[in-house]
Amino acid sequence: MANVREITTARAALRIEARFPAPGVYSIHLCNHCGECAEACPEEAIVWEGNRLVLKEEDCSGCGICTEVCPNDVLRPNPVTGLPILCTGCGECARICPRDAIEMVHKPRKEANV
Repeated sequence: MANVREITTARAALRIEARFPAPGVYSIHLCNHCGECAEACPEEAIVWEGNRLVLKEEDCSGCGICTEVCPNDVLRPNPVTGLPILCTGCGECARICPRDAIEMVHKPRKEANV
């Protein structure tokens, strides 16, 4: 939303799944910054900045490997640039959600045992 400067589901970093036959039942799939996309990226274009992942666009080849491994099925290519749309944790989706179904909660990331 904020990172593409428009409100559109086509370029949002979340996915809303309608659950039928029950009317009005939806499941919201969000990026939880699990890091699987960063681990799979052959260009190392997805990196940690604090508690969130960011895409270094200048390093991204647009190969799509990161979108294939996303366990939440929310990472997908931007239809304009072809680069992955990665949640920045900006909270804009929670701010504009008409049903207040999304709440931003920032938790510290668990460091990997080295």
